[in-house]
Amino acid sequence: MSLDGWNLPEERAGRPAPDDLAARRKAVAGIPQQVEPGATVRPETLGGTPALVVEPPAPGRTLFYLHGGGYRLGEAAGWTGFASRLALAAQARIVLVDYRLAPEAPFPGALRDAAAAYDAACAAYGPLAVGGDSAGGGLAVALALAIRDAGRPAPTGLVLLSPWLDQTFGAEAYVRNGESDRMFGMESARAGSELYLQGHDPRDPLVSPLFADPAGLPPVLLFAGGAEVLLDDATAFAGRVAAAGGTVEASFVSGMQHVWPTVFPDLPESARAVESMVRFLTA
Repeated sequence: MSLDGWNLPEERAGRPAPDDLAARRKAVAGIPQQVEPGATVRPETLGGTPALVVEPPAPGRTLFYLHGGGYRLGEAAGWTGFASRLALAAQARIVLVDYRLAPEAPFPGALRDAAAAYDAACAAYGPLAVGGDSAGGGLAVALALAIRDAGRPAPTGLVLLSPWLDQTFGAEAYVRNGESDRMFGMESARAGSELYLQGHDPRDPLVSPLFADPAGLPPVLLFAGGAEVLLDDATAFAGRVAAAGGTVEASFVSGMQHVWPTVFPDLPESARAVESMVRFLTA
């Protein structure tokens, strides 16, 4: 893949995944997905990076989406259910990117994959919104920063679900919500960060976008749950975007878990989140 003009860090050698992580990946991959009738799913390779493209019958826009999983778990196939619901509601093509995982591909492997795929998706589909959840949300912001700094075609917007924006773990919500967050926490965050960073500076804005200057980012739609440990980071990021003169619409929903719109589709709060995403993507 060619990344001429991106000015990204060079590849670094990784290490094999431990047996327990390999087993977790296999278990996660076995979780069935319900693709909504009317949506289609097809494989595609974008800039050398595999992806799944989820489409309604007549897509009018495209969302380039980076899945979560702490940089060490997950694959595009595990997000096809959520993507199909959003694709039909927004009449949007959803490009789910299978970026490489840590520890085999430490930082900046995932970011380099996302950048190469973004270039190819722009060439194939025109202007893109960029989105992601959890680690994928942090990666989406890192990608937007790299796009801005390289002068590449800017995304039309950023859709962020419970984004992981700070790998220094300084937020008080890690303590305050440590018991209520059933999906993510300090132990999980530190484990994922160690595998992804492998000695890299956690304050690098391309790792922890909360430390970046957010000036010039595209409009942001952001969600975080009141029960999750990433709430404070999301709140702080929204404040920084607004203070820098950016456009940000943030929904901090009491009692909600980490990435709830993707994993609890039947909740009324999830339906409202999808409605907000549709308004944002179709504006």
